[in-house]
Amino acid sequence: MTAGPDRRKVTDEDGDFFEVGLADIQTAIMNELRSVYDPCCQEKGISVVDMGLVRSVALDGDQARIELLLTTGWCPFAANLIGMISERVAALPEVTAASVEIVWDEPWTTERLSDDARRKLRFLPHPNALPDQKGDGHDR
Repeated sequence: MTAGPDRRKVTDEDGDFFEVGLADIQTAIMNELRSVYDPCCQEKGISVVDMGLVRSVALDGDQARIELLLTTGWCPFAANLIGMISERVAALPEVTAASVEIVWDEPWTTERLSDDARRKLRFLPHPNALPDQKGDGHDR
């Protein structure tokens, strides 16, 4: 069996070979990362993917490279998060090794949150849902 340039041969638990596309592997990695939680949001069930912490997933052969953004440079859980992500991704049958790099050239912003994460993190009603507070009869 010869894999094409955008396909990889993978061995399953039984030692059987099968082919997967690179897009399939990247999807598998992102799906696996949906079960990794930023410790600050774990109780709310918000994954690193929904938090928008995963900037990119790249593959070089059977090695994965994940770029990660942090919500703050002072994150006390960064080392644990890197370890969790690396272990989960490297455990996939399509991947033999995973490296996780924190990138500093792009700030994390709330625009990166998924709609689901945004709903879970909302403490107050949306400003448009509030009645006119000025007393002049005009909405904001």
